[in-house]
Amino acid sequence: DSINPAYAAWDDQNVPSGPSFQFRSGDCHDGMSFFGLNNSTGRYDSSASEQGLLVMNHEYINPTFLHPKGPTKPNGRRPEDEVIREVNAHGVSVVHIKKDKTNQKVEIVQNSIFNRRITGSTIMDFNGPVAGNPLLATQYSPVGLKTRGTHNNCGNGYTPWGTYLTTEENFNQYFSRDDIGRDANSIVALDRYKIPAASSYKWHTVKATEDSRTNDIKDLNIQDIYDRWLTKVSGAEAKDDFRNTTNTFGWIVEIDPFNGSHTPVKRTALGRFAHEDCRASRAIAGQPLAFYMGDDSQGEYIYKFVSDALWDAKDINGGYTAGDKYMNSGKLYVAKFNFDTATEKSTGEWVELNINNPLISAYAKYKFADQADVLVNTRLAADAVGATKMDRPEWVAVNPKNGEVYVTLTNNSSRGTAHPLDSANPRNYADADKGGSPKGNINGHIIRFKETGDVVTASTFTWDIFLFGAEQDSIQDVNLSKLGADNDFSSPDGMWFDPRGVLWIQTDDGSYTDETNCMMLAALPGQVGDGQVKTTAGLPTPTGAELDNTKLRRFLTGPAGCEITGVTMTPDYKAIFINIQHPGNNWSANHPSALNLSKAVLGSRPRSATLVITRVDGGAIAGEALETTKAS
Repeated sequence: DSINPAYAAWDDQNVPSGPSFQFRSGDCHDGMSFFGLNNSTGRYDSSASEQGLLVMNHEYINPTFLHPKGPTKPNGRRPEDEVIREVNAHGVSVVHIKKDKTNQKVEIVQNSIFNRRITGSTIMDFNGPVAGNPLLATQYSPVGLKTRGTHNNCGNGYTPWGTYLTTEENFNQYFSRDDIGRDANSIVALDRYKIPAASSYKWHTVKATEDSRTNDIKDLNIQDIYDRWLTKVSGAEAKDDFRNTTNTFGWIVEIDPFNGSHTPVKRTALGRFAHEDCRASRAIAGQPLAFYMGDDSQGEYIYKFVSDALWDAKDINGGYTAGDKYMNSGKLYVAKFNFDTATEKSTGEWVELNINNPLISAYAKYKFADQADVLVNTRLAADAVGATKMDRPEWVAVNPKNGEVYVTLTNNSSRGTAHPLDSANPRNYADADKGGSPKGNINGHIIRFKETGDVVTASTFTWDIFLFGAEQDSIQDVNLSKLGADNDFSSPDGMWFDPRGVLWIQTDDGSYTDETNCMMLAALPGQVGDGQVKTTAGLPTPTGAELDNTKLRRFLTGPAGCEITGVTMTPDYKAIFINIQHPGNNWSANHPSALNLSKAVLGSRPRSATLVITRVDGGAIAGEALETTKAS
């Protein structure tokens, strides 16, 4: 959709040009956050609900539907306009919206100065310990202080000072790779980050023309905007080619929605991996901030970054200056989960990823040069210290009531085979409805932990498994959370605590979708340790309290083929926003015809969309459930 009045509405029969997507919403909506807008100051206001900036990720693209005839490759080269459209359809959208406080209707303010796109070509700064390091040197920025673009933005976060955090997840799939001229150490790093020999996108095959000279591309050799997607040694030094271009992705990116004049910042102190989400701890005056993160791939890890700086509420609306203060200097840790079968106690430890640790400095599989190398190759450093391999750590949520941290572990088909069972990842089974195949952790689970002493600087924690995904009729030892018809689910992915303490859980599933579509649930959780130790396949594991449908209930299901992802609310809790990503067929096939009011405009290409849900009576969403709980 257009977010600029100079650009026409979407029309299936006349797919817009690639450069126009600098002024249109991107594809495959994912994580998002609402930032209240103070009309008087034009700045962030956490209590404002009538106007605000909706900031959302665009994880990837549906090329079959994004182009008039699908993606093409005549004579072995991708057409330039198709690739510009694809690059611009990635990234982040900032959209000004307003809500009528009487009927809660939400509209886009299309002519707002705040509306803008951050794309796969937008200029980005590097800040933090790796900025200026040779590992970031490229032909575009020989001194390693800048790069272009962000892509595969999945989960998200927001800071206490009012900025947006977008995550670069499966960035590897966009690159093609040539190993000629590389040393063995760099090949180990490329392999660990799964950089492929050939990308399916093939953006590097474009032959540039002057059509490339758009508003978003001003300071770069035209051909370089495509050549950078092929990482290879072609010059005398790293500054002469794009051998390091993969190192410029895989970071947490800070965006100030209220300041379009400053370039977004990649925060290198938080490490480089397939970032799925990034959630800040509770902002407590005089205490450090922590940022909790997951690495979304089978057998990857859970991390936290703890700031050296102590929180000061005076930094609200401090923009990138506040980001420099809290996100440039601190300690990065990776998690180990332990369970003592004799005492039935669950504990964990945070291991700092620091070059001074002999396990890292003397690691046999990869030779780390310095601390910057540790942050660029965070996965290898976590391997070196023996962190716990998890079942695809995705979104993170921090309980505003007690500071406990929740992480979705979506699924892992390798659990019980390549990745041995442990108490934090205890299930290996098959879906009985599908003939006993495949096996692994098919339905996923949500783990949570409590920092020792309730301080983010703690080096230890306690934990349990809050919920196990399962179908109601699962085989024995699978439905350990005793889910029922109103709340059974599979493959938890998106997740967010609203400020009242309601936990919203979203699914990205392929196991339960033979019976129902992906969904979102609402939960009223307790706390770590409120359940009991249960056993599955002889392996004990601490589980949270069983929740009936007054504490855990399905809120919605989506169209066929979609993922439900991204959730945020206005501060008055009267409008909730949810993203429908990649619906599998036309909206008309999933909804009554009465909802397709403008088929001539909407067309028949299935598109990702953002929904806003309000109550007929204009009240707070999930309000009664909270009142009932409070009364009891």
